[in-house]
Amino acid sequence: MEVQKEPAKKISGYALHKTSTVFATIVIPIELIIGIVVYKYILGNPAHFMDNNPANHPLPGDFWGMVYKGGITVPVIITFLLAVLTFFAERIWTLYKARGNKNPVEFVLNIKEHVSAFNIDAAKEACDEQQGSIANVVKAGLERYEDVQKREDLTLEQKALALQKEMDEASEMEIPVLEKNIIILSTIASISTLTGLLGTVLGMIKAFAALAHAGAPDAVGLATGISEAMMSTALGISTSMLSILLYNYITTRIDKIMFLTAEISQAIIRTFSYKRIDE
Repeated sequence: MEVQKEPAKKISGYALHKTSTVFATIVIPIELIIGIVVYKYILGNPAHFMDNNPANHPLPGDFWGMVYKGGITVPVIITFLLAVLTFFAERIWTLYKARGNKNPVEFVLNIKEHVSAFNIDAAKEACDEQQGSIANVVKAGLERYEDVQKREDLTLEQKALALQKEMDEASEMEIPVLEKNIIILSTIASISTLTGLLGTVLGMIKAFAALAHAGAPDAVGLATGISEAMMSTALGISTSMLSILLYNYITTRIDKIMFLTAEISQAIIRTFSYKRIDE
């Protein structure tokens, strides 16, 4: 006989997903506007160019002027960079809250002690104090244990299965909360390089077209145009590298939380299944 489940958590997960989508929908257009403003009024400041004219080449050694000459893809890459930093900060804050109020390793050890002594009230109180993803899963398991312990119509295997299912589902509900928006980091890691290459190709087309219309070979002008076009690729690759590093850092933090969750879940299931769950 299968224990009935309440659908309340699914509604909560949907609300979190909807909030995440709204956040991304609002933030990215704002950052695009910021990127355009930075490109036009900061990088495109006439003071960075010869004769105070952004149509001319940048002053020798002027980095911002060289970035401006990267072309129309530069504000897009700036938007990608701002998005990477924004969503990384948002994920760090979320993971900080998910780990709980105290050290998660110490919390897991504390829960193991309470569970080994079958002190359910103390374990639930520790979950309330800790909060976070691991505590949510543990408390869900403890509450399910109290429910199935009173069921005389369930066998030992059914009780253990109900407990396992509860903790697995609680863990699955926490994963979307931890992983939301990191797809943006992985996507930017892929497309920022391509965007930079696109800007370089467009810049080189422009440089060669200008050389063709000039009628006479201009090696210096061509070299300058190509170097300016390459700036777009450099920005795209740099943004991609940063995004990859931050993405890997976030996923490592998530894996650590899920590992601790799985460890304490298995410890609770083993303890209750073989010692008290059928009493």
